[in-house]
This record gives sequence, C-alpha cells and structure tokens, in this order.
Amino acid sequence: MERWPWPSGGAWLLVAARALLQLLRSDLRLGRPLLAALALLAALDWLCQRLLPPPAALAVLAAAGWIALSRLARPQRLPVATRAVLITGCDSGFGKETAKKLDSMGFTVLATVLELNSPGAIELRTCCSPRLRLLQMDLTKPGDISRVLEFTKAHTTSTGLWGLVNNAGHNEVVADAELSPVATFRSCMEVNFFGALELTKGLLPLLRSSRGRIVTVGSPAGDMPYPCLGAYGTSKAAVALLMDTFSCELLPWGVKVSIIQPGCFKTVRNVGQWEKRKQLLLANLPQELLQAYGKDYIEHLHGQFLHSLRLAMSDLTPVVDAITDALLAARPRRRYYPGQGLGLMYFIHYYLPEGLRRRFLQAFFISHCLPRALQPGQPGTTPPQDAAQDPNLSPGPSPAVAR
Repeated sequence: MERWPWPSGGAWLLVAARALLQLLRSDLRLGRPLLAALALLAALDWLCQRLLPPPAALAVLAAAGWIALSRLARPQRLPVATRAVLITGCDSGFGKETAKKLDSMGFTVLATVLELNSPGAIELRTCCSPRLRLLQMDLTKPGDISRVLEFTKAHTTSTGLWGLVNNAGHNEVVADAELSPVATFRSCMEVNFFGALELTKGLLPLLRSSRGRIVTVGSPAGDMPYPCLGAYGTSKAAVALLMDTFSCELLPWGVKVSIIQPGCFKTVRNVGQWEKRKQLLLANLPQELLQAYGKDYIEHLHGQFLHSLRLAMSDLTPVVDAITDALLAARPRRRYYPGQGLGLMYFIHYYLPEGLRRRFLQAFFISHCLPRALQPGQPGTTPPQDAAQDPNLSPGPSPAVAR
C-alpha cells in the first residue's frame, strides 16, 4: 500500500511557527504538567507517523495539542481596576479569607458579617485597606438585607457593582434526618437558600448594568447524600439549582454565574459549639426517638463528625483562588471543585452502584453504627437483612474515634 508523503521541511516549519505562536499566546507555565503534556504529544506523534496517513495524523495532533494547551494555559484575567464586590459571611472561613485576598488585589470590598465586633470583623478592620467596608447583616432578617442593598446601591454609583459572592452558610445539626428537628431544615433554607435568593434578586439591577458576576459557595452535600447532613445538603441543592436557573436566564444580560463546590476544609475553629448543639439535640429529642436510636448512637455520630473536622484541610487557598477566578476570568467555569479527592468522589457517585456510593460516603465522612433498637438482643426488633450485611454498620460506637 502506497503511503502518503509526509509534509516537507517548509510545511513543518510553518506548523512549528504556528504552534510556537499558540504557546506564547497561551501564557503557559513551565512545569511538570507542561512537560508531561509535551512528552505525551511526542509519543502521539510517533504513533501517528506509523499508524495514520499524514492528513489524519495532522488532524489528531492538532486536536490533541489544542486540548492540551487549552487545559494547561492560565485563563485570561480581567483587570481589577475599580471593581466592587459584595461578599457575605466574612466573619470566618472562606468569606474572611476571600475579602482579604480581593482587598489586597485592589477591589472595593463590601464584606458582611453577623457581628461588627466579632474576631473576624476585627481582623478585617485591622489588616485590610480603607476600601473594605464592613456591613452587619443577618440573612434571616429582611431589614438587614434591605439596609445592605441600599448601602450597596449608594456606594457603587461611580464604580458599579461587579460581583456578588454568596458565601454565608448555616448548619446547626449533624444527625440523621429523622433526628433533625424540622426547624433545622427551615433555618438552613432561610440562610442558604432564601437569604441568598433575596440578596441576589435585590442586586440584579446593578449586576445586569455591569454585566458582572454571581459566585455562590455550594457544597458536594448538595449533589450527593452525605450522611447526617440532610438539612444542610437539601438547602445547598436548592441554591445550586437556583443559580443554574439564574445562569440560563441572565445569559442575554452578560451576567456570568459560577458555583464553588469545596471539598473538606476547616472553616470552623470553635469545636465547642458542636458539643453544645449535640447536647441541645439530645435534650429536645422525643423520648420515642431517643429510645429507638439511643444516646450512644448520637455520641458516635458526633465523634465521627469531629474526627472528619480534624482531617479537614486548613489551607483555604484553593477555594479563595476559585472564587477569584470566577470573578476575574474572561470565561469563568460554571462549576469549580477545589479540594482533594473531589474528582474521585464525583466519579464514584455518578458511575458506581448505589451500594458502593453509600459505603464510600460513610468511609469518607461518617460511618453509622446500628441504632439501639436494631442491635442484637433488643426485644421485639430484628435487624433488617441489609443492615445485618452492611460491613460499615457496627453494633456499637467505634472505639477508634476519639471523643
């Protein structure tokens, strides 16, 4: 079989020149990812020369090179200039660190806090520039939201409002949905969904005028059934769907919407508050539920949760960088997944059987033990077959978890 002639030296020079121009335009960083991509492209070139006719080989190499460059290139960033951003929930965690980062970059930052004299508010007031303004706001109080809306409109007349970062989040209880009071579901929805909805709708005229950005901090618990996070995960699922709706509806206005789905990060420093919430849950639990599940069951869940907090990442930089990219990238992503292990977690959730998904989440976050009424020897109740065969269900609290 006659082979197609390989391109001449002049043709290769033209291809190389175009590739070099693309490299310069892509603003690539020399490092292991780039070197690995070049090595793979070289291997692909060797295979193409031996297996494909030249036109097909060139098409394959061009496509592979374009994909590699687009993946490795640093995204084009918009200038900060005089852009103003409103960030909610800046008392601690992602909100506080994002406010500090954006202020250092030259943004005009409007940072909302629950208390103006909280440690986080004092830290922001001390370390940030006079451009940063602290605003007190409780997302469950319409009066607070209205006051922040009026302040934002009055103080962004010259610069406009470029971005809104819906970061404030709330969770009270880490327990099974049956054990969680209905009031807990309502309070999570009030802050995580209705508060974000009311604030976003109030700021949309400003954001449409600037063709700006809406960035919302969600949670993987809104995408998959994390054990003991029913109230929190439900509210995060609702706000993610809301933001997807905004993303479609605001597209003609040029407003871009992004959702940040962080991994396990250490945003709570005061562990003692969870002990108080556990005691409050036990004190208010109906006697029937307490008898069926047992105090040891709730203590076990609490210990597992504290163990997961100790393993959480303390460096919040990946989330702060994702929020910054969503605000300044010329083409921001719809979803950001900062944190370790999220790719594997989502792969398991979407592609593996339900039993494996459940066991993975239990191993990753909270592994249940058997409720008291299902433990061997309890009168009148026989454990269901699924519970008896599940290796992740132990007959009692795990002794390996420190309390």
